Amino acid sequence: MTSDNARLTVAEKIGYGVGDLASNLFWMTFIFYLLYFYTDVFGISAVAAGTMLLITRTADTFIDPIIGMIADRTKTRWGRFRPYLFWMAVPFGIVGVLTFTTPGFDATGKLIWAYVTYSLMMLVYSGINIPYSALMGVVTSDSLERTKLSTYRFVCAFLGGVIVQWATVPLKRVLGGGNDQLGYQLTAAIYAVMAVALFLYTFSATKERVQPVKEQKTPLKRDLWDLTKNRPWMVLFVAGLCSLTFNCVRNSSLMYYFKYFVGDEGLAPNFMMAGTLANIAGVLATGWLTKRFGKKNLYLLCMVIAGIITALYYFAGPANLPYLYVLNIVGGFLSGPPAPLIWAMYADAADYSEWRTGRRATGLVFSAASFGQKMGWTLGGTIAAWLLAYYGFQANLQQAPDTLHGIVLLMSFIPAALTVLAGLSMLFYTIDEGMLKRIQQDLADRRREQQDGAVPV
Repeated sequence: MTSDNARLTVAEKIGYGVGDLASNLFWMTFIFYLLYFYTDVFGISAVAAGTMLLITRTADTFIDPIIGMIADRTKTRWGRFRPYLFWMAVPFGIVGVLTFTTPGFDATGKLIWAYVTYSLMMLVYSGINIPYSALMGVVTSDSLERTKLSTYRFVCAFLGGVIVQWATVPLKRVLGGGNDQLGYQLTAAIYAVMAVALFLYTFSATKERVQPVKEQKTPLKRDLWDLTKNRPWMVLFVAGLCSLTFNCVRNSSLMYYFKYFVGDEGLAPNFMMAGTLANIAGVLATGWLTKRFGKKNLYLLCMVIAGIITALYYFAGPANLPYLYVLNIVGGFLSGPPAPLIWAMYADAADYSEWRTGRRATGLVFSAASFGQKMGWTLGGTIAAWLLAYYGFQANLQQAPDTLHGIVLLMSFIPAALTVLAGLSMLFYTIDEGMLKRIQQDLADRRREQQDGAVPV
């Protein structure tokens, strides 16, 4: 029998990690380019795009816990979570291409198309990404191994960001031949093929080891009630909500910042890539930094300092590229560790829930984590779109001074405040390293006793 706290091979860690590379080929495209695509390429207004993002993402967000609970109750020879990587990979790729397809409809028809395709994209994204995230909680029960696994995951995730940031603009220019609508569609098709292949590889390269008690009964209402009593999860929910709102506000504004404030959108891909490479460096340093500061303290420090760095964008002039790059690289490094940390902490929160209640609901915990992430994504995209409209943005025209000032605020003080809030929320997180060791030892003892038949079920 395979131990549930087994040390994972490098091959399995990489196999798991590339699943998030697959997700981020579209997630990062959405964050950096989707709002810009809708306003400047697809051809709908910032207000219409923002409202569409709010409605579709909010509706999808409430589906996430349902998907998590369904995944928890899935029983196949492949496990509970891995099958979804196989079942949903191709639909994910197909709908991803449709999202970046511009039909020859009038304004109303285009808006309906955007609502339908993006709603479908959010549904299939949840259908594959929630089980993928939950998979980290069941490949091993060892907290250190989970942190390492999360590090591999987010190196691959940020690598997906590098690909998107470096390749999207050149690809859409080359493939479109001057037709940006065609260029974005064909670029999405390339990302779709890559994503499908990577998800299938993750399916084949991983194994589920941590199993709930065989006779465990998990009524839906009790699972949800347990979640509301899980204080560590509630803190992580708030942190994830603020963090994703920060990321989405700032990154959704970046193309506008370079096109209209700096005056050259062609500079954006290299700028994005520099920040993402710094992200990867931060992720690679996470293991060493975690041993030095602990998960909670490291997350708090990185987010608060990153918030201060983000606020400094306000004082940059449009021609001050060296200053912008310094801020981007330092801020990118500091933003690296929080990503793997928070997902490893969600796995710890799942253990905490099982420790307190005697029931394991990994899929629900991670789906509820995705709920917080998507709410942040929803708020971030909507805030960026609506504030652009509030400041008088008009696509593909020279912007008024007030509009340019608004774009600068969307790159600086507005996301900075959210980053600091995400960091300070960790002051209320109760699982320290000593408590986590006690939880994991108690759970291991329970499973051993149950396997030996010492505990009646």
